[in-house]
Amino acid sequence: MKEHIGVRAQPPAGTCDDGRCPWHGTLPVRGRTLEGNVRSAKATRTAIVEWHYHRLVAKYERYQRRKSRITAHNPPCIKAKEGDRVLVAECRPLSKTKSFVIVGFVK
Repeated sequence: MKEHIGVRAQPPAGTCDDGRCPWHGTLPVRGRTLEGNVRSAKATRTAIVEWHYHRLVAKYERYQRRKSRITAHNPPCIKAKEGDRVLVAECRPLSKTKSFVIVGFVK
């Protein structure tokens, strides 16, 4: 198991044999890191992560609430459930829609 993968996350307590796990496999992480809530974890080793942000509408001089969702790989050693607050890191494309992997939980 790797001690450090380049992001501010604690290594998971469990182990796995997933090659797409940044901690126990060979998947490198790079680029963006995001914090969000798991909205769905129904698909196998996949989770939908959502986060909210504000966008300025210059015409009305007000902020608009928005949300964004991404599909992320959910390794067996982390196994995030619906409602968990997680840290997600960008990686190489894993499928048509997955280019992020869950690397840990946010306290």
